[in-house]
Amino acid sequence: MTNTVMILGMAAVTVFVKAALFVLGDRVVFPPLLKQALGFVPVTVLTAIIVPMILSPNGEGLELTWRNPQLVGALAAVLACVVTGKQLLTIAVALGVFFAWQLGVLA
Repeated sequence: MTNTVMILGMAAVTVFVKAALFVLGDRVVFPPLLKQALGFVPVTVLTAIIVPMILSPNGEGLELTWRNPQLVGALAAVLACVVTGKQLLTIAVALGVFFAWQLGVLA
């Protein structure tokens, strides 16, 4: 019962915040500093999701070894991004290295 109330409360708050922005439209003006801060939200959220999956893929502490294909793929992605600066190529390199490492090296 408590969880149900909590979920319904969070849903109500989420709907209220989003509906308020749609209803008020352009009448809501954010300060430039807040606009700049909101620009970092997607990067921050993705980092918070991805980094634990890379560093601790099994959820049992840090796995900073060459036997961690997620870590090797992430390092390859960083290197590809720095060298080329192209997102699609970075994703392709990361996936290729990840699967090659998992299927070739660790198999």
